[in-house]
Amino acid sequence: MNYISNRINSLSESETLAMTQKSRELKAQGYDVINLSIGEPDFNTPEFVKTAAKEAIDQNFTHYPPVPGYPELREAICKKLKRDNNLDYTFDQIVVSTGAKHSIANVMMALVNPGDEVLVPAPYWVSYKEIVKLAEGNAVYIPSSIATNFKVTAQQVEAAITDKTKVFIFSSPCNPSGTVYTKDELRAFAEVFDRHKNIFIISDEIYEYINFVGKHESIAQFDYLKDRVIVINGVSKGYAMTGWRIGYIAAPKPIAKACDKLQGQITSGACSIAQRAALSAMLMDPKDSPEFACMLKAFKERRDLLLGLLRDIPGIITNVPDGAFYVFMDVKHYLGKSDGNLTFNTTEELSMYLLNKVYVALVPGTAFGDADCMRFSYATSNDKIIEAVKRIKQGLAELK
Repeated sequence: MNYISNRINSLSESETLAMTQKSRELKAQGYDVINLSIGEPDFNTPEFVKTAAKEAIDQNFTHYPPVPGYPELREAICKKLKRDNNLDYTFDQIVVSTGAKHSIANVMMALVNPGDEVLVPAPYWVSYKEIVKLAEGNAVYIPSSIATNFKVTAQQVEAAITDKTKVFIFSSPCNPSGTVYTKDELRAFAEVFDRHKNIFIISDEIYEYINFVGKHESIAQFDYLKDRVIVINGVSKGYAMTGWRIGYIAAPKPIAKACDKLQGQITSGACSIAQRAALSAMLMDPKDSPEFACMLKAFKERRDLLLGLLRDIPGIITNVPDGAFYVFMDVKHYLGKSDGNLTFNTTEELSMYLLNKVYVALVPGTAFGDADCMRFSYATSNDKIIEAVKRIKQGLAELK
């Protein structure tokens, strides 16, 4: 008897977390696994953030916090949005949650009714489609490819709009491709949505600070869309604070209020100590931070190292990602090839072959809506990147 709800039975496991779990299991068995499947900076949280957390404990910030977050933190987020993005918000438009994933889920649940369509450019972050499913919406995917630098056009977006379209969700810089949309490209999107005034835009900007091409651009900067844009951000990626689990939204007041209402019934406020740590992070100007400069420099060097190494593998095609810490490499050259016993027709099968054969964990592109690619996270040391590519090259060379 299957007593689990249809809601959960229809939900897929996170492919990134699944690959991470498989690598951990192999590692526990004594294998030397290089795990490149998870999107986590390998840097430690800055010392000033850790100090703020310790002080919060000593100051007894150990009681229930307000559901949408401490007012001081929400005010600091408003200051950050003005300082870094020239966006004007008030603290009652900010809701702090347990990570950006939680923030996205809150917004999707607050906006989407059964049967509503959500436009999702592909490739997309793995959880978008499952969160849409939980909200009982229908995801409509807009394809791109490595030939277009994994970008969709405003014309494609407009062609996908129907009378059922309720939400458009995208990330820039993008997970998994590292794609960064320019101000002109975002303006073209904005002009489309200005013609279709019943559509809300969820702008996932969690990789804002890991940007190799200059100033981050947000679609929220276009004032005529301000009452329909929800900015998603947090401290996980740019501040190396993945385990602290703090994300936030900046949204029109009715949406912020709806998310506050939902969160009050599901989780209440995010961890009080983590919020106080995040407060110190929000008040830090990244331009004045040596930790931030060091991390960005390292990620760019690793990207360039990885791209150079991958060029030596026959059949692998890459673009040059402008942000985040991933390379979304095209591996279709190897699909349909065999190791003599098994034929690998999908990127899922190919990724499992590489994990079991050479002990390198990557994420299949099907998880992100692209069946030809695999995601390589370079949020690790140069030595591990070099060794991982060496192993991948050896493993792929055995396929005929």
